[in-house]
Amino acid sequence: MWKWETEGQPKAVVVIIHSAFEHHRWYAWLIEKLRQDGNHIVMGDLPGHGEDSKYARIHDKTVNEYIEYVKQLMQIALTYELPVFIIGHGLGGTLAIQYLKKSKAECAGLILSSPWLSLQRHANLLKNALANLGTLTSNMKLSLDFDKKALTNSLEGYQEIDDEIVYKTNVTVSWYKEIQLLMKNLTSQQVSPLSLPILLMTAKHDKITDPDQSRKWLLQQSSINFQYKEWPISYHNLFHDSERDQVYFYVNDFINNSIRSLGYIVE
Repeated sequence: MWKWETEGQPKAVVVIIHSAFEHHRWYAWLIEKLRQDGNHIVMGDLPGHGEDSKYARIHDKTVNEYIEYVKQLMQIALTYELPVFIIGHGLGGTLAIQYLKKSKAECAGLILSSPWLSLQRHANLLKNALANLGTLTSNMKLSLDFDKKALTNSLEGYQEIDDEIVYKTNVTVSWYKEIQLLMKNLTSQQVSPLSLPILLMTAKHDKITDPDQSRKWLLQQSSINFQYKEWPISYHNLFHDSERDQVYFYVNDFINNSIRSLGYIVE
């Protein structure tokens, strides 16, 4: 994992958690924007992603392994003794929610971009047989139909994610089942809600996740400071899409307002 520090007086630390099948280099634009606005950034690659993915043909890490990684990111961020914010995109948002429900770590605010709370696309192998998952062996390979062209409608954004690291969407049955169970548990009304400030952003033309389920989840939380925004022309990856400048304004304003509410002065 890596740290990018702002050149001036820092106001906050931002932990970024990318989605499944991605890696940290995709977020160079966002990292630089945050740095320019006075934030330190802590980020890395989820287990089995980035350089690690070159040596693995299939994603098979457990949720616990992902959460341990998030814990390590937060431990580094908290050493700065500044307000810490988490930006979680896609599966990264789902993992951020799970981490915050299980951890007592101080977090000044949670920013979610198209979190995985209900997937619109399923593994090709399971199109009409999701109910029969239990009959498949845990190590069987599934190919999830998440094409890069479904992530963004921006040519510039697509060029940023079209790099030398192969985009692999192959997962094991056990990986898929565990992620499905995690999403189901997090959207259950029986799960204790989050009370910290939350900014949740979705895309109207998301071909990966269901924005309606994300909005329903947000309304179940106990936060008295939350915002919801659906971007009208964007696809799933809001930080790589044509509206990303406006998306970033929302992120920066949310961070600044949350810091002010803690008693800090933001210039």
